[in-house]
Formats: sequence, C-alpha cells, structure tokens
Amino acid sequence: MQIFLSDSDATDRLGQMLAASRPSQAVLHLQGDLGAGKSTLARALLRALGVSGPIRSPTYTLIERYPLDDGGQAWHLDLYRIGDAGELEFLGLDEAVATLWLVEWPERGSGALPAADLRIHLQMQDQGRQVELCADSAQGTEWLQRLANNMHLPRSAG
Repeated sequence: MQIFLSDSDATDRLGQMLAASRPSQAVLHLQGDLGAGKSTLARALLRALGVSGPIRSPTYTLIERYPLDDGGQAWHLDLYRIGDAGELEFLGLDEAVATLWLVEWPERGSGALPAADLRIHLQMQDQGRQVELCADSAQGTEWLQRLANNMHLPRSAG
C-alpha cells in the first residue's frame, strides 16, 4: 500500500491508525533516509497507544521502552549508530517482553531482531512524505488490511 503524507498532521493520523489497527503482538520496521519521518511516525503511534510524557528518540540510547495502556510494552529501537548486529547483545533484547517493536534502521540489526510483521518505508517527496507499507507475515497482512479498511488518508497511485 502506498500513501502520501502531506504534513505532520497526516503523519500523526497514520500513527493513530496504525495504533488502532495493530495486533496485540507486532514488529514494525521503519525504513528511510535521515529526516524521512521514522521517529515522528513512531512517536505518533506511541502517543496513540497511551504513552504520556517525553518520547525520546533512541538515536544515542539505541532503545527506549514504554509501558502501554493495554499493559504491554513497546520497545523503540534506532540502530543507525551500530556497526553490526553483534552490538545489540548488550541491550538484553527479549522478544517475550515487548508486545510492540518499533525498529528504525532494522537492516543494521539483521539476524539479531525478530522478523517484521509490517515494514514502512518513508521518503521525502515535495513538501511531504511518500510512504510504502508492506506486510511480511500473515499477522502483518491482517494489520495492513485493517488499516486499509479504516484509511482516512489520500492513497498514492501505484
């Protein structure tokens, strides 16, 4: 699925719709160049899931953990600064603890992360962002279908 986000409000709405349609356990990979809006989208999704207080970009800490309203826990990872997946060992990643994984720059942690249910690629275009959403699992396909059924954003051709 491809959509165009014309501004930050549209990015926030996508985050809200992803939150409203997400499965109880999910892995979301966020891809795109620096400044493409990965952290902005993650922040909007986390806010929609009830995270209050500061939502920090994990650029330097690599991981930020957030309790969710439903009793689960979201882990937001930014792997831009790591050299290879072996550097993740010291973070104590345990798939059984996080109910939602938001992973920026997932290709840098290849082999050390759970597989994505949904991949989102963001790219700057004009004054907005072009977004491609791809399901990588049956659960991701269901998530994408629920999202499409409730979509209130302009879809792009293609």
